[in-house]
Amino acid sequence: MYLWKQWKKISARFKNLKRLGIAKGKAWEWANTRKGYWRIANSWILSRSLTNEYLASIGYDDISKRYEVLHLNH
Repeated sequence: MYLWKQWKKISARFKNLKRLGIAKGKAWEWANTRKGYWRIANSWILSRSLTNEYLASIGYDDISKRYEVLHLNH
């Protein structure tokens, strides 16, 4: 979600979705969505493009795993 929010312009969303391997037509359709951030957060768009594996590969921690580690230690 935080990456989607950083891509404020349609052109940035389109470019980054294509970079993530989404087909050109779908990337343009998804980049032009009128849905707000709340609706996009659990949508098909982010579940297909920004997977947990991709986020882990660029250095982001899985929030649920981090919570479990912290919760079990206290």
